Amino acid sequence: MCRWAAYTGEAIFLEDIVSRPGHSLIRQSHCASQCLTSVNADGFGLAWYGERPEPGLYRDVMPAWSDPNLKSLVAQVRSRLFLAHVRASTGTATSRNNCHPFVVGRWCFMHNGQIGGYDGFRRAAEMLIPDALYAHRRGATDSEALFLTALGEGLEEDPQGAMERATARFEALSRAAGAAPHVRLTAAYSDGRRLYAVRYATDEGAPTLYHRWSDSRQGRAVVSEPLEDGEAWEAVPPGSFCIFDGAAVEVRPFRPVALSQAA
Repeated sequence: MCRWAAYTGEAIFLEDIVSRPGHSLIRQSHCASQCLTSVNADGFGLAWYGERPEPGLYRDVMPAWSDPNLKSLVAQVRSRLFLAHVRASTGTATSRNNCHPFVVGRWCFMHNGQIGGYDGFRRAAEMLIPDALYAHRRGATDSEALFLTALGEGLEEDPQGAMERATARFEALSRAAGAAPHVRLTAAYSDGRRLYAVRYATDEGAPTLYHRWSDSRQGRAVVSEPLEDGEAWEAVPPGSFCIFDGAAVEVRPFRPVALSQAA
């Protein structure tokens, strides 16, 4: 399982989330505490929004703790909205194209979890990606395929419904292949204006998800694991879709299951 962190609010240095906290994302890359694998060393990535509509993107295959360029970058770059990810592969190769986040236009996306039996129906999953978006298929992960399918399902106009429909399609393929758990999913994605997050699973193993507002920073962190002990982190329940817009938080039910059963 991967670890990730996102932020939205007043601009801060990326290091305030990625490297400075006591249980920062870089620390989680070799000492995670709330997932099956404590080491997440199969690459890392950052997507951040600045002066342009499209996010900047930096990804590499090194362990996050061993890349001095990453530490220098997060110490110098400020952003009002960014996504950061450390990867533990569930089967696909360790390569830059398989590192999260994934970016298409002004949208960026990152994922923690798995689609059960993906290797057995990968070709069918890729057929869900519209021709107009297939040129953006750079790697081999289920995560990137899910993102591109959600874009094809109308992510631009319907960020929740498109992800529900895409997740339902992947869940249906997994159920047909007979591999469980069929879906375990926490994801964050953004169009540069709002930050969205999902926590969902077809079993009891939904990966963890938390968020916390900081009055001093005037911003919100959304994370796989709390970044500091003793802070008031709010856990997101399974089966939830979250919208983070400034200080406002909206949590709705996330319901792809009924769609997949009806498909």
